Amino acid sequence: MLRQISLGTIGLTIGGILTIIGFVAYAGNNATLNLVGFFYGIPLLLGGLALKANELKPVPFTQATSPSALILREQQATDTQNKIRKDITRYCYGQDAHLDTTLSFLGLSPTDQERPIVTGLRETEVNGNYALILEFDSPLIPIDAWQKKQEKMTNYFGPGLEIQITQPSEDTIELALINTPKESLVSSQ
Repeated sequence: MLRQISLGTIGLTIGGILTIIGFVAYAGNNATLNLVGFFYGIPLLLGGLALKANELKPVPFTQATSPSALILREQQATDTQNKIRKDITRYCYGQDAHLDTTLSFLGLSPTDQERPIVTGLRETEVNGNYALILEFDSPLIPIDAWQKKQEKMTNYFGPGLEIQITQPSEDTIELALINTPKESLVSSQ
């Protein structure tokens, strides 16, 4: 729940209230409240403005997660899947975009203007396995560029995940991180 609260909004609200109290106390000749309002209110207000200026909003789920997918998440989700889901569904500060460093490492973000943007995510079941599907707006990076990086993505996101890349519509790429059964990992070794 705390991940869904904007620290910038909290700073602006509390700082704004304290600053107004400080001005009212100054007009009413109340030195104690005046000091509290000015010494705490104005810095909180400025901090809230700074956070708001660098705020990256959470990525929304594009469809509700089914109860069966939630059960699979608890049973099968890898640390990587959980980390990505938790990271992009919270407010972030000081980042240009969600997964910006990951996309740069994978070679899918040559410039800030060309970088694909995560627009949504969903959790589902694929062949009885938990899958986290990331939806990207990718007008400047075509699907064949994504597919060329598939092996690098498999290595980057770690063992136990299968990567599937699809293009449901023009300018949209879906990256599915699908948990692979442990039996197939053992048998392939």
